[in-house]
Amino acid sequence: MTTEIDLPLRHLEALESEAVHIFREVAGEFERPVILFSGGKDSIVMLHLALKAFAPAPVPFALLHVDTGHNFPEVLAYRDRTVAAHGLRLHVASVQELIDSGELRERPDGTRNPLQTVPLVEAIRGHRFDAVFGGGRRDEEKARAKERVFSVRDEFGGWDPRRQRPELWQLYNGRHAVGEHVRVFPLSNWTELDVWQYIARQDIEVPSIYYAHRREVFLRDGMWLTPGAWGGPKDGEPLETRTVRYRTVGDMSCTGAVDSSADDPASVIAEISASRLTERGATRADDRMSEAAMEDRKREGYF
Repeated sequence: MTTEIDLPLRHLEALESEAVHIFREVAGEFERPVILFSGGKDSIVMLHLALKAFAPAPVPFALLHVDTGHNFPEVLAYRDRTVAAHGLRLHVASVQELIDSGELRERPDGTRNPLQTVPLVEAIRGHRFDAVFGGGRRDEEKARAKERVFSVRDEFGGWDPRRQRPELWQLYNGRHAVGEHVRVFPLSNWTELDVWQYIARQDIEVPSIYYAHRREVFLRDGMWLTPGAWGGPKDGEPLETRTVRYRTVGDMSCTGAVDSSADDPASVIAEISASRLTERGATRADDRMSEAAMEDRKREGYF
C-alpha cells in the first residue's frame, strides 16, 4: 500500500527518471551538446542528473557559463570547485569582454542580465554546439511555461512559439536546420519545491547564499539588493545588515534577497511551501520590465 510518505519519493523518482532519459536521448541524437551552468540551484541539480545519467563514465558534455562580471563571488567559487571536483570542461562567455571590445554597451541601470544573449549566442555559434541544456522550469515564468523540452532556436538563437513541436509519450524531435540549435530543458516539469526536495534527498551542496546569512543590503523597488561595482547603492539608499537568503541567483544588480531564517534544506522547503510567489516573481528585477519581458528576451536568443 502506498503511504503519504512514499508519494514525494515516487514523484521525485519519476522526475529524475524523465531527466535522465532526456540526457541520454540528447547524447544519442546530437553531436556537440553543452550544459549551461550558472552555479544556481537548477543548473546544479541538472548537472547532478547528468552525472547520474552517464555514471560511471564521465559526463560527455562541456559546461558553458555566461559571466556577466557582476556575479556573486560565492557562486563563482562554487562553479570552480565543481568543475575541478568532477574533471569537467568549462567554457566561459564574458559580457565584460564584449563591453570592453565595444560590441555591447553598458545599460544605464547597471544590470547585465539582458546583455547575456549576445555572448551566449556567439559561444554557441563559435563552438558549434547543436544542443544546449538549460535549467529553465515551466513554473518559473509564463514564457517558460510555453516552451517545450526540446525547443528549436534559429541561427540567431531566437525562439518562435509557433515552431513548438508536440512531445507525446516522451518522444522528442531534435531535427533542426544547419545553423540552428536546440535548447533542452530536463527540469521543465519540476517546481521550485521539487528542486529543493531533491537537493535535500540527494544531499547536494549549493552555494551558501541560498541559506540564511547576515549580509549588507539596500532597498530598491521593493527588493533587497547587494551593493557592488555595478552601481548600487545610490544616494538615499542606506545600507542595512539583515538576515537574508537568495531564492534564485543571477546578476547582482537584479537579483533580490528575501528576509529569511531558513538555514538548511528542510527549513527552505518549509518556507517555499508557504510562499505564494515564484522565486523569479519575488526576486528578479529583470522580469519586472514588462509583462512580456522574458518572452521578448527569449525571442532574441535568451535562455
